Amino acid sequence: MDESFEELQAPPVVFPGQRGHEAAYSTAHDLLSRRAPVEALEVIEPALAEEPTNTGLRSLRAWAFLIRAQLGRAEEELTSLVADNPDDDWARHALGRALERQSRFAEALPHLRLAAAMSGEPEHETAVLRVERRLAEIGERSYDDLA
Repeated sequence: MDESFEELQAPPVVFPGQRGHEAAYSTAHDLLSRRAPVEALEVIEPALAEEPTNTGLRSLRAWAFLIRAQLGRAEEELTSLVADNPDDDWARHALGRALERQSRFAEALPHLRLAAAMSGEPEHETAVLRVERRLAEIGERSYDDLA
């Protein structure tokens, strides 16, 4: 076997009729679904360089950061996404999860509660209960309980 060959890389997936950022979104989403955040970011970053305000691509970048446990970067992206679109229940839930994973439970709970109220998703409701339990265990109150 010839050991001088270079490692082959798969060509980018382009779906018929899709423009650059749409193909990037589809490809990155597929990669993230397969738990390949590094590869997804390699697709997302060039597409965002061309279209920096693309909410879909920014959401995928935040998801990639969450998978990689780059929680500060995920928090920054998600905070911006929530500011731009306060009724995005996915971004709000993801922001709550990023804060929760940093043990910032009091900050996480308002976002998780809003996401649960907006979506009705069982996963979102479970996150609220989990964080409320953690706050009770450590004797803290959430920011919205203080108001």
